[in-house]
Amino acid sequence: MTSGTDGIGSVVETAGERKTLKIYHFQRRGAAQCSAFVNKPFRTVLFDLDGTLLDHFAAIHRSHVHTMRTLGLPEPTMEQVRRAIGAGLEVAIKRLLGEAHAHRFDEALPIYRRYWDETMLHGVALFPGSRELLEALKERDVRCAVFTNKHGPSARALMAHLGVDHLLDGVFGAMDTPWYKPDPEFSEHALSELSAEASTTCLIGDSPYDILAAHNGGFPCYCVTTGTHSEEELRAAKADGVYPDMIALAREVFGLELVSIS
Repeated sequence: MTSGTDGIGSVVETAGERKTLKIYHFQRRGAAQCSAFVNKPFRTVLFDLDGTLLDHFAAIHRSHVHTMRTLGLPEPTMEQVRRAIGAGLEVAIKRLLGEAHAHRFDEALPIYRRYWDETMLHGVALFPGSRELLEALKERDVRCAVFTNKHGPSARALMAHLGVDHLLDGVFGAMDTPWYKPDPEFSEHALSELSAEASTTCLIGDSPYDILAAHNGGFPCYCVTTGTHSEEELRAAKADGVYPDMIALAREVFGLELVSIS
């Protein structure tokens, strides 16, 4: 194995501790299993947002609780919200309302959106390794973009707030087009806008929607279990690889070692 110090260390706040991650690039020479990046260099990497690049579940849960409370309906648990999201806001609200209260959807949607716009930046954070991976890929001239079912303008505001918008070549979200993941047209649109080819593209995500969107677009999907689905669920959905977090994924898929140095 060879290694070198590529990239710039950055500070990550974790459970009251300050940890610095430094990027190392390595290649397993002669090993039985090399990283996908070494074997077949990806020139474009699409990233899902919630549960993949960032932890936004507290804000999402808070907004759904506010919506249901305002309507005088039972407040959903975090687990219920986790299971409802992934296919876009409208679908999530309908799932949480259930058949018994489906007729109140037109009331619920503006309540959620108004509260979300006021509070969405409160408590959001990148997962450890997300910023470092984006930096490392950018340095290697790999196109990176967000590919999400989250409201497009919200996704762009979040990326700017977290200070990673300059590392991205695009942010594609709900309401930017008529499509959502896993519609193949949405995947085709993202690749077209990025002047990318499916043969050198991959998607990093956390759900079966991501896997199906990638496969519908003709490229692989590597998943992390920091989001809404377990390893077993993601493997059953035919993920091309499943990893516990972004640091492990960076190592195995891209050959990038993110090492704590403090």
